[in-house]
Amino acid sequence: MIEKALTGSKKYWGLVGFLLVIMGAGFISYLMQWFYGLGITGMSRDVSWGLYIAQFTFLVGVAASAVMVVLPYYLHNYKAFGRITILGEFLAIASVMMCLVFIIADLGQPVRAMNIILHPNPGSILFWDMIVLNGYLLLNMLIGWNVLASERKSIPPPVWVKPLIYLSIPWAVSIHTVTAFIYAGLPGRGFWLTAIMAPRFLASAFAAGPALLILLALIIRKFTKFDPGREAIQNLGRIVTYAMAVSVFFVLLEIFTVFYSQIPEHMHHFEYLFTGLEGHGKLVPWMWSSAVLAVISLILLINPFTRKREGILAFACVLVFVSLWIEKGLCLVITGFIPSTLGRVYEYSPTLPEILITLSVWAMGFLILTILYKVGITVKEEIEA
Repeated sequence: MIEKALTGSKKYWGLVGFLLVIMGAGFISYLMQWFYGLGITGMSRDVSWGLYIAQFTFLVGVAASAVMVVLPYYLHNYKAFGRITILGEFLAIASVMMCLVFIIADLGQPVRAMNIILHPNPGSILFWDMIVLNGYLLLNMLIGWNVLASERKSIPPPVWVKPLIYLSIPWAVSIHTVTAFIYAGLPGRGFWLTAIMAPRFLASAFAAGPALLILLALIIRKFTKFDPGREAIQNLGRIVTYAMAVSVFFVLLEIFTVFYSQIPEHMHHFEYLFTGLEGHGKLVPWMWSSAVLAVISLILLINPFTRKREGILAFACVLVFVSLWIEKGLCLVITGFIPSTLGRVYEYSPTLPEILITLSVWAMGFLILTILYKVGITVKEEIEA
């Protein structure tokens, strides 16, 4: 079926070319990082995780969100999601691929990734993160491709696919839970030391991922003959609403606990994030922007009248995605290092090469997604024809 990605309209090839240009610019920047090391990034001894790991953390959630269409369709036989499930599975594949590349970028030298394979340590959360991420990638590739191939031939999927589908549901939850444990398992970082880190991760994932899927479904409807279905889009909108409300609630719980307890080591991180600390506050505008976007999106989503209008729903989904990207793909990781364990305030700002590498990985992910969607949508159109 991959041959279907080799034919397309001028718009399709224009998009592919645009993404390749961005990837090329990022690759040049990555060669600089290869030769000169991570010193060309904004990371330092005080802030050792930056934009790369922040994107990894956010995208793990986007990948895990595929379970929100897989579970209702396969476990509860909800037929409305039948047209959109393959889109969620292919989105998960592209997201996990980006996650893995961001880890490679953060390591500086790719060969260092072999250490976790050559010297496995079951006591390390990173070891288990490698297992669940690669396992989830393999599951979605096997399930998505075989189910699509079976649909094309108008035959039931192979018998062995169904157990993998059932396995992928708890596995999706596990990839973001294990990622949350990487942070919550560091006792010296008060900002991350919370028992609800994993629930926070899952709530934000189940809002950001379906929000992106809604936007992709609307784009597909506009530029192709395939219609993912209004009912599926509206029900995804409800999922985004509930998940976003829970995500905001969890953040408010953290704020109450920290400031009511008046523990300075925990308060300083939130003070830096919302008001600045010792004259430093680069993330303050970002965090308040995230908060405002979250409130506006909830107002639009909770009201059934606005949520049912697809134009407003798309706008609300953009707000949700951007809000959670700021909160989780930027602020959460960086703020955990500010102030440091010694009380030092050392701010982090990504450099231009770092930004270009990040953009190139996103472009790579969207290129993979474009190719997968081209194959999937072409097959769906052939079946309907």
